[in-house]
Amino acid sequence: MKIHFIGLGGIGVSSLAQYYLAKGNEVSGSDLAASEITELVKQKGAKIYIGNSAENILPDLDLVIYSPAVKPGNLEFKKAKELKIKLQSYPEALGELTKEYYTIAISGSHGKSTTTAMLGILMQDAGLDPTVIVGTKVKEFGDTNFRFGKSKFLVIEACEYDSSFLNYFPKIVVVTNVDKEHLDFFKTFANVKKAFKDFIMRLPEDGFLVFSSDDKNLNVIARSIATKQSGLRLLRFAHNDKNAGKLKKILKVPGKHNVLNALAVLQVARILAVPDKISFKSLSNFRGTWRRFEIQDGRAGNKKIILISDYAHHPNEILATLLAARERYSKNKIWCVFQPHQHQRTHYLFNDFIKVFKKVKIDKVILTDIYDVAGREVKEINLKISSELLAQKINRKNVIYCATNKLEDYVKENIKSGDVLIVMGAGDIYKLADKF
Repeated sequence: MKIHFIGLGGIGVSSLAQYYLAKGNEVSGSDLAASEITELVKQKGAKIYIGNSAENILPDLDLVIYSPAVKPGNLEFKKAKELKIKLQSYPEALGELTKEYYTIAISGSHGKSTTTAMLGILMQDAGLDPTVIVGTKVKEFGDTNFRFGKSKFLVIEACEYDSSFLNYFPKIVVVTNVDKEHLDFFKTFANVKKAFKDFIMRLPEDGFLVFSSDDKNLNVIARSIATKQSGLRLLRFAHNDKNAGKLKKILKVPGKHNVLNALAVLQVARILAVPDKISFKSLSNFRGTWRRFEIQDGRAGNKKIILISDYAHHPNEILATLLAARERYSKNKIWCVFQPHQHQRTHYLFNDFIKVFKKVKIDKVILTDIYDVAGREVKEINLKISSELLAQKINRKNVIYCATNKLEDYVKENIKSGDVLIVMGAGDIYKLADKF
């Protein structure tokens, strides 16, 4: 088959492109800008176009798969429609794939990527040879966001945004937590909870739901579903599980949230009849993934620092990451540079951001300019919401605003040897970490 991807630079879309390449298909794709991801897929054999053009859509294509961020006015989308080429969104295409495998879907407002990577690596270590589609780069998968396996197992990160996960057909569903996330799409928390309930209801009667019983919203959802699907097996995990203490001692990734992620993975491994001995060994060797509390030796001029790059962009993710950092580096001065992600998210969660940054005991917090997300912004909100305003409302001496173009110089001039620098956010803030 000849398949073209619109928005190939997306973390999910690029995984699927690698899958079709691994299966021997001819793959091409486009994105607005070149990136590490487009280069990676190019090296694996795809033809890459930078920029959108109707000319990129050739009449002999069998299928065009597009990112959910692509709108109907996109030139390539319109051309494919004119030529009557089959069009599928990324979630639709992945949904078709889930029908062909024994699919394990990892969902939740936070922790999906880490949990998916943990499980994929554990299954690899156990000889189950899974195919894995994950929303971050994993060293054990060749520093990519994809692993091609030859078994019946498919492990996917199932995102709730745009209700994408309602396209999937899993046999096992993991839900790490349910939180006020993606309110630009869902508008209300009630809609978020309904989407997760609808997703879990897609499990077959003999399916498995693995969920955190620490999450009161999940408990309500699980009880409601249990009355409708009597054959569904419910497996809970919680911070006070007997294995939690053991995992806290052996895990190399810090924080209570990672103990919970590991407990979820342990439950799935037991469903798959993986011996605990193998599971604990694999989990003890897990070193994290790209931009999930990723620790590196850093340098600011001639000063040696500890550099942590982290993807957290929701208040509860920020809280979990900063608490883990304070626990691990109790005697160090900790800096956090945070780039809020999207004006709408910042607007909907404004008061939650204020509470978190007032609560955490971090020595220096620097808020930089909000990262715009193409196709998901509202002009009226952009005009009234800013990081400068957020810093003012937090109103703490240790919290300041600094324009993006002045960040590097400010940090290099003021940070001291031995300090911890956390570079945090889901946008392009990772480029700052590269400079240290």
